[in-house]
Amino acid sequence: MKDCNCIFCKIANGEIPSTTLYEDEDFRVILDLGPATRGHALLLPKNHFANLFELDDETAQKAILVAKKMAGKMKDALGADGFNLVQNNGEAAGQTVHHYHVHVVPRKNGDDVTMTFGSFPKPSDEEMTAIKDKIKENM
Repeated sequence: MKDCNCIFCKIANGEIPSTTLYEDEDFRVILDLGPATRGHALLLPKNHFANLFELDDETAQKAILVAKKMAGKMKDALGADGFNLVQNNGEAAGQTVHHYHVHVVPRKNGDDVTMTFGSFPKPSDEEMTAIKDKIKENM
């Protein structure tokens, strides 16, 4: 299933040229045109899934395995000290293209790239328990 209006479907299926690092029957990994770091890549499924919640389990499992393989190859080739795997779902989370994708971002010690957490106020123990209970009742 592909979406003929989706730019990532077109890239993943070779209709739009890209700098491809890896390709198999289900995925294409390309260099990001607006990279956060040298070697920043996007893992794109060839089938269209708007977000994580639309992925079938088999594709989800394979996506993390391909991301792991790419991170290892890129670590060796680029001398990365670490990696961020970033996957956004929905506009509120920063998703700008509504085709599931994973950012594979090589990192170097001391680079100037920031991914900030901890700006939200620390919840009380009671709030933590209420959040946990709310989530567990929906499982």
